[in-house]
Amino acid sequence: MTKIDIFSGFLGAGKTTLIKKLLQEALDASKVVLIENEFGEIGIDGGFLKEAGVEIKEMNSGCICCSLVGDFGSSLKEVIEKYAPERILIEPSGVGKLSDVMRAVQNVDTQAEIVLNSAVVVVDAKKCRMYAKNFGEFFLNQIEHAGTIILSRTADVSESKLNTALEIIREHNDKATVITTPWEELDGKKILETIENAKDLEAELMAEVAAAHDHEEHHHDHHHGNEEHHHDHGEDCTCGCHNHDHDHEHHHGNEEHHHDHEHHHGNEEHHHDHEHEEHDDHHGHGEDCTCGCHDHDHHHHHADEIFTSWGFETPASYTQAEVEDILDKLEDEKTYGAILRAKGMVSAGDGTWVNFDYVPGESNVRKGTPEVTGKICVIGSKLNEENLKALFAK
Repeated sequence: MTKIDIFSGFLGAGKTTLIKKLLQEALDASKVVLIENEFGEIGIDGGFLKEAGVEIKEMNSGCICCSLVGDFGSSLKEVIEKYAPERILIEPSGVGKLSDVMRAVQNVDTQAEIVLNSAVVVVDAKKCRMYAKNFGEFFLNQIEHAGTIILSRTADVSESKLNTALEIIREHNDKATVITTPWEELDGKKILETIENAKDLEAELMAEVAAAHDHEEHHHDHHHGNEEHHHDHGEDCTCGCHNHDHDHEHHHGNEEHHHDHEHHHGNEEHHHDHEHEEHDDHHGHGEDCTCGCHDHDHHHHHADEIFTSWGFETPASYTQAEVEDILDKLEDEKTYGAILRAKGMVSAGDGTWVNFDYVPGESNVRKGTPEVTGKICVIGSKLNEENLKALFAK
């Protein structure tokens, strides 16, 4: 199996610097092939695999570095079949479209087992706004198709400019993981872990709250746990209970999957309403139905029908005292809603980080290791998002 990772970004964004950091700190360079395909850089010296349009040289780290000269697809196939590397890092032309590179990888004609592992875009935080305005078609194509967006040169940029860059990115891609922390504060392993297995804080907290809620529901009303035994209806029953059982299992039996999926797509309210509509359509029962489905609906709610989430990514810094003060104020249910869980990791502004966890009546604020970007998430019912936004505002 060969993993293929694409590192895109405009010329000068810092792609090569990032790749070198990953090779030095996170990857076994001897098992990696790096393919560079910079615009205008066509080698003229004779080299290995010259006929295939591939010029090979070895980097100091032991990684094989290729410059593709001919057809990208056939050259990529040649490299894969010749070296069978564990991983290929592709650094495409800075003026190309990321979607074109991804398509070329997906369409490569080879019998070897390969997988497009990630699509990363490096964005110069200082130039994000200018590039979006002047090179929209190419720059925004990279943003739109990225799974991870890594901002470079963030140590020299104000928080307001960083937030502007984040707003531009989120306008065109609300799903990608964004790394805003300066690279020198992060280990290459942390960056690679984020690229390959980005953690969704919102989904993690919602699953935790849902599990606790389901556990309470089970103890409170355990006789609903096996609907078939309580109906006592025969095979010829026409109330639709058999269909109901089937749908009930489908929705509840894979509950955790639904939570992750819904929150990953960031359209929570739409999904909740849709679930209700779909549930009603399957029942098809009137108010006088006696099969018990209405009682069942009343007692069994998905956790995400009761609880909602609010949160954001931020490059802003918070002192430990500021975080503690914010968490104390979350106890005010009238102002902020009924908060069940809050969690976050934010920069302290001095190279250190603050991690926090909150449940009603108890909070834990401590020093943490640098994260790829600041993250804050709050779970509860009847959340007042405007007041929460004002509370966490910097």
